[in-house]
Amino acid sequence: MKINIPTKITIVRIAGVVALLAFYFAAWISSLNRGSWANAQLGNSGIYVVNLVGCIVFVVAAATDALDGYLARKWHQVTTLGKFLDPIADKMLVNSSLVLLAVSMPFYVNYAPISMPHPLADTQALIPWICVVLMILRDLVVDTMRFVAASKGQVVAANIFGKLKTIFQMVALPLVFLNGWPFTYFDGSWHPELRVCMWFVYLATLMSLISGVIYVIQNRHVLVDEVKDGK
Repeated sequence: MKINIPTKITIVRIAGVVALLAFYFAAWISSLNRGSWANAQLGNSGIYVVNLVGCIVFVVAAATDALDGYLARKWHQVTTLGKFLDPIADKMLVNSSLVLLAVSMPFYVNYAPISMPHPLADTQALIPWICVVLMILRDLVVDTMRFVAASKGQVVAANIFGKLKTIFQMVALPLVFLNGWPFTYFDGSWHPELRVCMWFVYLATLMSLISGVIYVIQNRHVLVDEVKDGK
């Protein structure tokens, strides 16, 4: 099977997410020994090198998401494989990043904006777990409705709140990876849960919930079985 360039870009994005997860796993193993490379920071910026790598991978992968779609449409190379892999790559990128930032790592010491101590170490999580759970559950509900609609030959219409959710996620995740930089120049002394980067997380969660509710209400008809005459 010949794979076109847009689909290859999508596959590279998936490979990048897998590599990022492997990198964080290696950092976690290494950081169990204090003073390892996983604990390295960029001077006094409060930004861990590990999370800088995470931010770079996220931004580059997000850019390729727009690129592969643009090239597929421009070159008329929209394929079934590409349509299958593209949403998988998107969910892998965003949801993996959300989970990574919601899990307490041994190298998150005096760094995290969210005070959630790890039971086995003096570490913290970077994003409230409840925000991550809500956003992932919303995606599961919406994606399931889309699957059911597709099985009936119908299309689940998008809404503006879903697009806003994506925009806020694309802004929030790099900011959290970078410990709130560049806003740390003025909000560094604020309460951790009220820093600018956290407000983008809260807005992404809110937009996610609103768009999910709208999806369900507007497309509830796809969940209703068709009644045939005489039955």
